[in-house]
Amino acid sequence: MKMTEDLKKAYENMKRGVITADGFLGDDERLLVDIIESDEEKIRALNINLQDDLKKIRYLFEKGKEAFEEPVTIDNKWLIKVDEARGHLPCPFEDGIFRKVNLRIKNLNNNEELLITELSLHLIEKHHFFQGKGSAFRVEPEKLKKVLEE
Repeated sequence: MKMTEDLKKAYENMKRGVITADGFLGDDERLLVDIIESDEEKIRALNINLQDDLKKIRYLFEKGKEAFEEPVTIDNKWLIKVDEARGHLPCPFEDGIFRKVNLRIKNLNNNEELLITELSLHLIEKHHFFQGKGSAFRVEPEKLKKVLEE
């Protein structure tokens, strides 16, 4: 994979102060293409079925929204809470605008926890971008696996 013009534009949008104060890259100094390729390799190495996991996260988002910002236990496996802030954020790849909605998931069997936003879910699903190392909203593939395992 190479740094196309679209990836270069998205990378610029991800820098601190462009869309968000902290940006999407954290302290990761790698090229966007290298961040994406590295996480794709981790997904394969961990034998994660990304489509199944993303479907599960969407299910948890919906269940959490039904609970009106109250913690709720889902399927006797996860304790979740959805929080919504005012406003919207554009995708740095310029293919959508997303409400500021956070989902906190705690696996009740192993106490592993994950925070994911609607924008983060989109970034993973459409662009295989889990965010840069050190980003406040980075989704580590290992953490994703531990939180969603049943």
